[in-house]
Order: sequence, then structure tokens, then C-alpha cells
Amino acid sequence: MPADYPAQAADAKQITPEVTWAQRSSKDDAEKNFVYLTISVPDVPTKDMKLDLQPTSLTFTGHSDTKKATYHVEMELYAEIDPSASKVNHSARDVEMKLQKKELKEEYWPRLLKDPSKRHWLKTDFDKWVDEDEQDGAPDDDMGQFGGAGMPGMGMGADGGFGGLDFSKLGGGAGGGMPGMDDLGEDDGDEDDDEEMPELEDDKAADGKSENTAPGKDEGGKKIEEVE
Repeated sequence: MPADYPAQAADAKQITPEVTWAQRSSKDDAEKNFVYLTISVPDVPTKDMKLDLQPTSLTFTGHSDTKKATYHVEMELYAEIDPSASKVNHSARDVEMKLQKKELKEEYWPRLLKDPSKRHWLKTDFDKWVDEDEQDGAPDDDMGQFGGAGMPGMGMGADGGFGGLDFSKLGGGAGGGMPGMDDLGEDDGDEDDDEEMPELEDDKAADGKSENTAPGKDEGGKKIEEVE
């Protein structure tokens, strides 16, 4: 756990949150060349979150008093991203990111992480997923809820990364938060928020298929041809 993390998190159990992902790719349009990433962290206030986004890695830590849990996840990405062009949105349920791929390339990443090993907490976001050869027919993505990387509190590190984004400092101390950020101190009326998060189960273990691997790809990144 980071040494500078809030003291109230010390007695909480640490949980690896569920992470879902999808992607788009393009060899000539940066706006269509990115990774969707959602970290499920309900009831975590903005003041108790920290996101460190670097060109080849991502680290998230957040504490929830209501869940009595500290969420922590570290990811080494398959390829480089551009943190300065990436976007973040925080809600009462999760943290969503649009990570801009650094290299313009027509082919999808074969998987999200550099390490091909299976992670029980990592799943494909099929609500956002579009097959590589069907991207042109997919509707444009609405990114209006995402905050830009140049907002107050999101300073760049010397190596081009965010250098550790402290969500409590967003808004430059003027009381304003990141566009799309909800006030987590208020009850949104959803009874599901009061329920404990179910434990994540490795429901894919039987078939050996990793959610780290892009749908339609084998573990080596080769496209799986359909047999008619």
C-alpha cells in the first residue's frame, strides 16, 4: 500500500477490483485508436482515490468506508499509451478510462496486459466490444462524460505520465470537480449500492481462455478464423 495513502485505509481489507476492457484501433485516426478500461470501485469518494497512469502501466488505489475495503490494482500494459491524451471519468460505481494508444495500428492489441497469464479480476467488456473487422460499422462513441487529461490536478510527470493523480485535488481547489464526477457523499437512490460486492470467481478457468486475451484472438495474438 502506498506510504502516503489515507490512514483510515490501514485497517481495511485490500481487494483487487473487477476490471473490464474493450478497444478500438486505427492506423490513421488517433481518435479511433484507444482502450476502454473500467475499474469497479463502488462507494469510493474522490478524496480517497489515487491513479498513477504511465505510458506502460497503470496503478489505482481507492478506499471505501462503507465497504470497509481498500481497492488496489496494478497493470503493466501490452503496449504504450499516451497519458496526456487519455481521459478519465469517475462515478459512484466505477472509474472509466479512455486510454489513447501511442502507436497508430490497424490491428487490435492481442491482449490488455504484457503478461499473458490469466487474471481472475480481468474481464472483457462486451457492452463496448466491437470485433476488429466490424469497427467501421460501429456507432461513434460518446465521450462527453470523460474529463480531459489537462484538467487541474492532473499534472504530467517527467516521464510523460500523470505522475500520480490525486482525485481529491481535481478542480484546482475551487470546489469544482472533474466533468462527469458525481458527488459521492449523496445517496443516488440505488439500493444495489448498499449490497456487498460479490467475490470475483474464476468462471473461465475450465476452458483456459483468458479475459486478458482479446476476443477473436488466440493467446499468441493471432486472429482466429471462423469455420462456416
